[in-house]
Amino acid sequence: MVASSSDMHFSGLLKCIVQEGILTEADAQLHSDAAKKIKTPLISYLVNNKYVSARIIANQAATEFGLPFFDLSAIDKSILPSGLVSEQLIRKHHALPLFKRGNRLFIALSDPTNFQALDDIKFHTRLNTEIILVEEDKLGTAIDSFLDASDTSMTDLLDADLDNIELSAGDEQSPDSPTSDIDDAPIVRFVNKILLDAIKKGASDIHLEPYEKTFRIRYRSDGMLSEVASPPSNIANRIVSRIKVMSKMDIAERRVPQDGRIKMTLSRNKAIDFRVNTCPTLFGEKVVLRILDPTSAQLGIEKLGFEPVQQKLFLDAIQKPYGMILVTGPTGSGKTVSLYTGLNILNTVERNISTAEDPVEITVEGINQVNMNVKAGLTFATALRAFLRQDPDIIMVGEIRDLETAEIAVKAAQTGHMVLSTLHTNDAPQTLNRLLQMGIPAFNIVSSVLLIMAQRLARRLCEHCKIDSEYPENVLLEAGFQKEELGSFTVFKAVGCEKCNDGYKGRVGIYQVMPITEAMRTRILEGCNAMQLGDQAKADGVNDLRRSGLIKIKQGITSLEEIDRVTRE
Repeated sequence: MVASSSDMHFSGLLKCIVQEGILTEADAQLHSDAAKKIKTPLISYLVNNKYVSARIIANQAATEFGLPFFDLSAIDKSILPSGLVSEQLIRKHHALPLFKRGNRLFIALSDPTNFQALDDIKFHTRLNTEIILVEEDKLGTAIDSFLDASDTSMTDLLDADLDNIELSAGDEQSPDSPTSDIDDAPIVRFVNKILLDAIKKGASDIHLEPYEKTFRIRYRSDGMLSEVASPPSNIANRIVSRIKVMSKMDIAERRVPQDGRIKMTLSRNKAIDFRVNTCPTLFGEKVVLRILDPTSAQLGIEKLGFEPVQQKLFLDAIQKPYGMILVTGPTGSGKTVSLYTGLNILNTVERNISTAEDPVEITVEGINQVNMNVKAGLTFATALRAFLRQDPDIIMVGEIRDLETAEIAVKAAQTGHMVLSTLHTNDAPQTLNRLLQMGIPAFNIVSSVLLIMAQRLARRLCEHCKIDSEYPENVLLEAGFQKEELGSFTVFKAVGCEKCNDGYKGRVGIYQVMPITEAMRTRILEGCNAMQLGDQAKADGVNDLRRSGLIKIKQGITSLEEIDRVTRE
């Protein structure tokens, strides 16, 4: 296109925009002056104020300057090179390092005439820089995401640089805590940042793992572990020691595991507890922090994921005056939250509720909670005996691990008390067999157990990015769907976006709620095995875990792949 003489006073990308008729000369001059006045890059000003779309500018710039164009939403942010370019340069030039090839560093820019950015980054990195054109709005989002992640990486820091890092404050150290060189401000801020970021991201656990040449920090979010930071290995001991100080452990003892607890007060009405455990490994102490959020047990039963029939069975059972309710599933399947949801419903001034746990994870006003201390002789069995002498209405036992605890729990359920507890079995029918194997007579089981609930936690599909997916009919039939069901529902698939973790956000419970019916009692007394008891449960109309998972797929809550992951045999 031939430029008119009147628009030649514009330069750079603005000149191209005017030449193409995207903006008039008058508007271009007006916007240029306004951007200079508020000291904002012109492209940012145009896009943020919606005068020109980011895609039009990027396409025009790529055509005019002969540069490659890239869609930033398609890149995995975790592979971006951290530590090469400082936050100051990234913010100053609105430039994002994309990848490094040999001595070349490819930089994402929305303005191809921003040569100052290339020169500054080249000077500081000693690498040749090349432009990749991207859309202005996506670049801003990607930069924020990249810098949020790299805030906790510290991968580019050495001991000499520690004083320069800026991390959010939140130190809750008590005045009488021991002090040492591990209390220097950068380490304190870094540890606080790790804890706060885990809370913000909804993580359930934090893992700090030392290896021979690296030190890895991972969060468990929605049941899946992902690496979030890799500090220099030469500061690993200082980070671990800081956590041990906060949790009042012996920082000089590195040969045996230790347990501790950290309380972080976020506001006057909000506090988060961390349960801390250290374990000596080949290259140092591994630390795992379990994040204990009291609000997790106050979600309300409607949000746990029960189907209406399952919810009614559970609520009916906990309102009985006596008997035993057992919740079963692997570690991390949400058993404690389910039990405490029930206890919160029962927690009234008229009831005396006592719990024995190892350890207490969720503190609740109005419930008498006891932490197990095996070294001091306080076990589940001794705690249960004490409870029975304290006029209890409801007793919760963290886990039935041995015959002695099982016998006392069964006796309590038979003598006018409601008993709630957990076991580690794969499904509800197997729990009955586990009690028999422990040595509990069948007649005691049928006279005490009211309901058994097996559960898993499946990740919820992200509502912002899930898409319809066409699965072959044979795949759906093999998954467990009935032929008559096919075509009446849509199966969704995980994609992944900036608002979720690989296409998932949050979790939902998958339940097998099995009441002990008269027919089931008969089968137990006949000495049936777990498979036969499972057949009876099915005949009683009880959905197994797999079937409950398929219902969640039909409801569009989760994916077939996720149900395969959590319910596979």
